[in-house]
Amino acid sequence: MCLPGSSTASFNIKRLIWFNCRGMTCFFFTCKKRDTSAKQIIQKHGDIPGVENVRIYTYKELRSATEDFCLTNKIGEGGFGSVFKGKLKDGTVVAIKVLSSESRQGVREFLNELTVISSIVHENLVTLYGCCVEGDHRILVYNYLENNSLAQTLLGGGRSDIQFSWRTRCKICIGVARGLAFLHEEVRPHIVHRDIKASNILLDKDLTPKISDFGLAKLLPANMTHVSTRVAGTIGYLAPEYAVRGQLTRRADIYSFGVLLLEIVSGRCNTNTRLPYEDQFLLERTWTLYERGELVRIVDTSLNDDFDAEEACRFLRVGLVCTQDNPKLRPSMSTVVKMMTGEKKVDLEITKPGLISDFMDLKVRNHKKAGEENASLGLTPLEGSSLSSGSSTHATVSFTAITDRSGMSFNQQIKEKN
Repeated sequence: MCLPGSSTASFNIKRLIWFNCRGMTCFFFTCKKRDTSAKQIIQKHGDIPGVENVRIYTYKELRSATEDFCLTNKIGEGGFGSVFKGKLKDGTVVAIKVLSSESRQGVREFLNELTVISSIVHENLVTLYGCCVEGDHRILVYNYLENNSLAQTLLGGGRSDIQFSWRTRCKICIGVARGLAFLHEEVRPHIVHRDIKASNILLDKDLTPKISDFGLAKLLPANMTHVSTRVAGTIGYLAPEYAVRGQLTRRADIYSFGVLLLEIVSGRCNTNTRLPYEDQFLLERTWTLYERGELVRIVDTSLNDDFDAEEACRFLRVGLVCTQDNPKLRPSMSTVVKMMTGEKKVDLEITKPGLISDFMDLKVRNHKKAGEENASLGLTPLEGSSLSSGSSTHATVSFTAITDRSGMSFNQQIKEKN
């Protein structure tokens, strides 16, 4: 007789039959073996976009790879699950992202990542090896990246022995730009990442950058200029016009990249409230120095003058071009790559960026007037974990967009509200 919980196989009780036999009550179980093969799982979950493009792992395989998801193998944690370092039977070291089955957002992120990245390959994107969709488990398996994220290393979120020379920083900046250009212009339909930030840029053993975490990404069909969606991203990297109107375009990613570029060159986070007020917001400080003709002063002092000053200032100008207040003035990512490599001059007039201090001021005032204007701004933590050997230190947030359908630029809206 088959018994549930048998050590030789897992069973689902199909039917329970009982009758009286010589005064004794007898029970018979009819049992059915659970489908766990990759082929059966694909057939069962064929409606999950992208599942046919990746390897299907069993839960048993991944549990073994992580030593039963041992805490010593845990390398990251976010709002929707945890990331573990694992070693497969063939010796491949992987990053195993376990999404919470109890979280709707966790399930959405799982489906989103499968849909977006399962069939694309690029040197500057993380590689999705496969997934596990057995039972209630929703797990993604990625290539493991030895040198963590920029947030943990360059920007001081964790201890690091990596020396970020000027050449290394150039390589990282251009690599991220090429990865984004690929998503924006070569993939069909185009992909908007929506959460470009330091903790989502991972580094391999050669310090080649890899864009990670596609849980918030959106597909942008060729016939559409924008997608109207709930606003999601990370404050400090979030394009102000997207936060205000909730209309997503590739230019929102370009703004985020501009902020990231300034962080890499300066070696500091986009916001640091421990500094004097005039230095707290990196983008605002960079703009002030640009107006004074003193851009070189924002370059990371840890480089000890061992850098190309002209090239560094060019990168900083590109960062300002990408964060201009009017999104239509921001260049495409392929143009950004050409500017950074010197193929195209950064000789255009740069206008004032959409500043985070203006955005925060607008947020506070709209929050206070929420009852009168129906413009609420509720913050909800989202996942920001890294797939490498450390968790993210930068919180991701989502919020309801402030209703505004005007064609005004962000700074014009600030003035209008004043």
